[in-house]
Amino acid sequence: MTMTPAVRQFLTEAAPATPCLVVDLDVVTHNYCTLARALPLAEIFYAVKANPAPVILERLAAQGSSFDTASRGEIDLCLATGAPASRISFGNTIKKEADIAYAYARGVRLFAFDSDAELEKLSRAAPGAQVFCRILVETQGAEWPLSRKFGCAPAMAERLLASAPSLGLDPVGVSFHVGSQQTDCTQWDRAIAAVAGLFARLAEQGVYLSLINLGGGMPARYRDGIPPVEAYASAIGAALSEHFGAVLPRVIIEPGRSMVGNAGVLQSEVVLVSRKSDDEDVRWVYLDVGKFNGLAETMDEAIKYRIETSWDGAETGRVILAGPTCDSADILYERTPYHLPLELQAGDKVTFLSTGAYTSTYASIAFNGFSPLQTYCVSEGTVVALHDPARLAA
Repeated sequence: MTMTPAVRQFLTEAAPATPCLVVDLDVVTHNYCTLARALPLAEIFYAVKANPAPVILERLAAQGSSFDTASRGEIDLCLATGAPASRISFGNTIKKEADIAYAYARGVRLFAFDSDAELEKLSRAAPGAQVFCRILVETQGAEWPLSRKFGCAPAMAERLLASAPSLGLDPVGVSFHVGSQQTDCTQWDRAIAAVAGLFARLAEQGVYLSLINLGGGMPARYRDGIPPVEAYASAIGAALSEHFGAVLPRVIIEPGRSMVGNAGVLQSEVVLVSRKSDDEDVRWVYLDVGKFNGLAETMDEAIKYRIETSWDGAETGRVILAGPTCDSADILYERTPYHLPLELQAGDKVTFLSTGAYTSTYASIAFNGFSPLQTYCVSEGTVVALHDPARLAA
């Protein structure tokens, strides 16, 4: 992805204060339709956490998307689009019982869990609800790997799902997540095989599951190339056919990054260019955006964004990129080799591509007194909405 004409026009004509995120809604629509065509056997549940700007949710709801939510706040945002509660999943496995009750009262009936205690909370606060258990799977190939925070061992999931009916719940299926920014199309195969095994073993116990949740993981394009959406869809379809045969269960997929990542551009301004010694060639380039106000996924230099400047095409040199805050952790790229034009100086604009996901929502509200990242949503060259994360948080 390069900057779309609509985004470039907005940045040129409006010259908004930086840092800011500009999202092209037409790219979001394109991404949704592309995935829907490539993987028609799956229902798309957009992972709201990737970017919860209301106008993005409205655009996706109009396309027919369902939503994967993690909190009552996200549930309210989705319902405000007019989407029915039947198109919302409460996919967080760590929920307050009061929040479960709130979601249930608003009509949500599909809930995730991965422990005895969570299942017991669901039995009290969401009687009769459909529940699915998240299992732990391998995440090789993911640039933003997941820890063991979510999910349980398949053997434990089998026991929990078997016990759900006695608690007044409807065990419908299993979910997993192969890791965010998954670059290996084959990673879904082993996870789907594990789920098929669970389906078979539970059927022997009289518990018949009907849902497989493929989770997220489909990538956005950053510095390195990735396979096309069609390659992921083909690999997933082949794995489902191999392990489930001709009769497939209900299939859900939860894209976030791949839905909005390449729709966004984050523009920043150079605050300072300096060196640490007179004989050092590497320059330090300090920007008005950093880990704490939009670029949290540069942690451990995991996500490597592509960068454009107004001096592109001129001679370049090695740089270390850092943010503006008085925190020594606010360094974006030190080990990863980035080369930027030698002419770059304070006041110049630096643009990060494919920043539509996990930027505005990861940004702090006022760390060090810096303003939160503003989001502008455009469509066909027209500004559709301004998303103010501070107002949403309040």
